[in-house]
Amino acid sequence: MEAIVFEEFGGPEVLRAATVPEVHAGPGQVRLKVAAIGVNPIDGKIRSGVMQEAFPTELPAVPGMDVAGVVDEVGEGVSGFAVGDEVLGWVDSGAYAEYAVASSVVPKPAGLSWEQAASLPIAGRTAQRVLDELELKAGETLLINGAAGSVGALAVQLAVALGVTVVGTASEPNHAYLRELGATPVLYGEGLVQRVREVAPQGVDAVFDVAGQGALPDSIELRGGTTDRVLTIGDFNAAAHGVTFSGGRVYDAMPALVEQTRLAGEGVLHLRVAEVLPLSRAVKAHEISDGGHARGKVVLIP
Repeated sequence: MEAIVFEEFGGPEVLRAATVPEVHAGPGQVRLKVAAIGVNPIDGKIRSGVMQEAFPTELPAVPGMDVAGVVDEVGEGVSGFAVGDEVLGWVDSGAYAEYAVASSVVPKPAGLSWEQAASLPIAGRTAQRVLDELELKAGETLLINGAAGSVGALAVQLAVALGVTVVGTASEPNHAYLRELGATPVLYGEGLVQRVREVAPQGVDAVFDVAGQGALPDSIELRGGTTDRVLTIGDFNAAAHGVTFSGGRVYDAMPALVEQTRLAGEGVLHLRVAEVLPLSRAVKAHEISDGGHARGKVVLIP
């Protein structure tokens, strides 16, 4: 089958098209004819090698975790799915391929496009995990650094639904989008502390740093000098600031995926697709994703 592989760690340029052995559904798995693939920032971090300790990767490897597609094989012990079903979820094999196998999928609502469906799994799981770790309560104020990307935008919506006041950092062109989602936007960069205090004079109760663009010192200052309830998924210098890097905690993410998929299918949870590219342009997709300024999810189509 046709796939994208990398045989060494490095920048987007290490990705290349290749023919690899076809995968098949094993016990507890379904095989999908891939319709769309969500490109996540973690894909680039695994490709670069910086996540090797957390996500050991044997080379050559097919990247990708998010997938939406049509079931075309059902493994032993699988119930509830049949050949022809449209699903979305997380793969057990690499997602950047014609076919992928998965043991964690849910039905795709008819109201979701393939591109939207592939945008949800990892971003939704990450957003929900961090919000749970922050133990947010109605009436509190949350600062999200990097609120306009796929994870940030979902975190905004999930937090607002909890009754949390959200302040989100983003570039000026994304401010209207954040207002639509229910957040108060502020410009990131120098002067952030003052700008946040102007819109949240009561202070912030928690910080979710998605962007990893050096915002942790300001985040700590906005929390009154404490690192309590400050979490990052993007800043690998977190430990130097005494901040917890939230990544890869093992927990049952399926209930959240089921609920988020339902809400997205009903149009309550909005999924923004920034760009759709053919699988052959995986290098370009990673360049966009690595840049950290995509307005939503970058999606690949086989």
